Amino acid sequence: MGTNASILLINKKPGITSFSSLNDIKRTIEAKVGHAGTLDKFAQGLLIVLTGSMTRLNVLFSSMDKTYRAQIAFGSETDTLDPEGQVIAVADVPGYEQIQKSIPSFIGSLEQQPPQYSALHINGKRASDLARRGHEVQMAKRPITVYSFEPVSYEQGILVADIHVSKGTYIRSLARDLGLAAGSRAHLVGLTRTAIGPFHLSEAVDAKQRESLLASMGQTDALLKRVASVSIFEVEDEQELFRLANGSFPRAVKVIRQSDEETYGALYSTDGVLRAVADMKEGRIIAQIHPYRKEIVG
Repeated sequence: MGTNASILLINKKPGITSFSSLNDIKRTIEAKVGHAGTLDKFAQGLLIVLTGSMTRLNVLFSSMDKTYRAQIAFGSETDTLDPEGQVIAVADVPGYEQIQKSIPSFIGSLEQQPPQYSALHINGKRASDLARRGHEVQMAKRPITVYSFEPVSYEQGILVADIHVSKGTYIRSLARDLGLAAGSRAHLVGLTRTAIGPFHLSEAVDAKQRESLLASMGQTDALLKRVASVSIFEVEDEQELFRLANGSFPRAVKVIRQSDEETYGALYSTDGVLRAVADMKEGRIIAQIHPYRKEIVG
């Protein structure tokens, strides 16, 4: 654990994988790094990146709902359901009215079949690897929720829409299914993730901009406070701050905000400095952020 534990909002560029987009962060901040929610290579937008011991909070951020601006091309479907695949079916391009009539059936709780070109595993093997080898991959449907599906424009057979969805939703699959529902075929030609939970793309930095990247580390405690499911505690006693700095959970804390889930807790000193993050269920410290170092006098 160390002071390089941070939460970063990164603006991923198209044309690189989510994994590759972490390289600059590894060089600049910390070798131990992970992200909470993959974006396809062709896609762009918000990535929540965790460094150091903050990577243990991945499940907290990856479970958040997400918002996208999608560009859906009607008239053809590709095997990958994105612009990088091979066309496997063509159909007439539908009118906007037909698309508008089809959209309401894709709002609410749904059962969705993920793309066969995905990172999901089938019998221990990645589905996309099996598909590339020519295997017929049967993807089981999974429950998802589409909170909203708002068309923005429709020109030359391309629908631009803002879509707010639950964890695990594949926008590529929504494009495929909307195409079929509209009596056509469709695939994604562009995708931008604009929000994850309470965090927005407008807040993100370019990982290649070193100074901006380093400065964004200072937002870690503010970002954590915005996660409603994280309890917030204050450690008032100096001796307890020393216990905390040495990896022991404080014996006495003041409750500032109590989460219903009681999974994680952010521990602050009275001067408002985030000192550590704890796993509340296990009663242990999982990330030291700014350990208390002041010497005891007397």
